[in-house]
Amino acid sequence: MNNLYKHYRINYQIQALKLRLLDDTGKQIGIIDKQEALRMAQSQEKDLVEIAPRANPPVVKLIDFKKFKYLEAKKNKESRKSSKNVGMKEIRLSPFIGEHDLNTKVAQATEFLKEGNQVKIAIPFRGREITRKEFGYNTMNKAIEKLAAISKVSRQPMFEGRVLVAGLAPFKETR
Repeated sequence: MNNLYKHYRINYQIQALKLRLLDDTGKQIGIIDKQEALRMAQSQEKDLVEIAPRANPPVVKLIDFKKFKYLEAKKNKESRKSSKNVGMKEIRLSPFIGEHDLNTKVAQATEFLKEGNQVKIAIPFRGREITRKEFGYNTMNKAIEKLAAISKVSRQPMFEGRVLVAGLAPFKETR
C-alpha cells in the first residue's frame, strides 16, 4: 500500500539543473536544463515527474501526473492480485486425542495444504500430561503420516515449552 503513495517530485519541486527528459511513451528527448523542460511541460499542459532522482542527470518524464498516478495504482493492484498470500495455519491436537477427532483435524489440515498454506501442528501438554511425552509424539507421527501424501515436513517435531510443535509445507505443484 505504501507504493501507492510513493512521493514523486514534480515540476518546481525538482532540484537538479540539468535533466534527462523522456516523453510519455518513454522515448528519450535528451538532456536539457530545468527551465526549458518546465516551459515544454507548460506548453503541452503536462507535468515533469522525477522518475529516477539518483541518476546522473536525474531522469524526468513529461506526462500528465494524475494519469501517471492512476496507471501506477492500477499496476500495483494487478501485482498484488497475481501474488499468492501464503500463510501459516495451525491445528491443535491433544496427546490423548481420539481417532475420529484426529481424522477431523487431519481433514482440516489437508484443506489448508491444498490452498497452498503451511500447517503448524501443535500439541499442548496440560498438567501432568507432560510426563507422557511419548503419547504426544505418537499422535504427531500419526498426523504427519496421514498428511505425507500431500505435504513434506518443514520443521521436525520438537518442544517449545510445554507444546510439541511440527511444521508441514505443501508439495510444489508441477504442471
